[in-house]
Amino acid sequence: MTDVTWIDVFLWVVLPYVCLAIFVVGHWWRYRYDKFGWTTRSSQLYESRLLRWGSPLFHFGLLFVIGGHIIGLVIPKSWTEAVGISQEAYHWLAVVIGAIAGFCTVVGLIILIYRRRTVGPVFSATTLNDKVMYVFLALTIFLGMSNTIIGNIISHYDYREDLAVWFRGIFWFQPDPALMTDAPFSFKAHAIVAFLLFAIWPFTRLVHVFSAPVGYLWRPYVVYRSRPTDQFGNRHYRRGWSREDVADVSRTVGTKR
Repeated sequence: MTDVTWIDVFLWVVLPYVCLAIFVVGHWWRYRYDKFGWTTRSSQLYESRLLRWGSPLFHFGLLFVIGGHIIGLVIPKSWTEAVGISQEAYHWLAVVIGAIAGFCTVVGLIILIYRRRTVGPVFSATTLNDKVMYVFLALTIFLGMSNTIIGNIISHYDYREDLAVWFRGIFWFQPDPALMTDAPFSFKAHAIVAFLLFAIWPFTRLVHVFSAPVGYLWRPYVVYRSRPTDQFGNRHYRRGWSREDVADVSRTVGTKR
């Protein structure tokens, strides 16, 4: 293991905490002062054919990718071995599921970016922050895919021995930068770009990840009443305004004046 320099301390101790602080405080600020902007700014009305394919591929693929990261980074290696999952079994499981999930995520992202760039109204609704976000999101995903191929098939790098330990140390406030000094460059780049993505997250459309229609669970029902075709109430219905309707409008206008 090589010696730890100030660059290692900055990259693997200072930078993660700065990005996570911006992530937390940024979301609080965005929700506090920009509730109306807390949205995906849905563009389905502008184009739905490409969205119908790209959105499910991207979102469902990303869910499996996130699940794989949770298992690989958050759950210690000794825990999976304790329940009978050997390193070889975990290795091939990560390769197969990770490759399929990553492929679906990449294809979905390509479709979504192509749609956003080629469909005029969709591109016009894209802010500068979202364009920057797509760059970092694409870099994070492509670097992750390269790590799946290079780290698990070519170099057989076991990131659970050092990178995962360093990652968990961040949340215990004991990150050890020495654990990252000998990690392959692609894994280092993936970690740095991912933390930078967390830093810009609160200022893009990605905030919708933390939105859920919880209010719908106890929101009162909306009452709809149908209007008969032949009559309304106890009087005969006819097209146009009645004298009572005109009188009501006149009283309303007079009141406003």
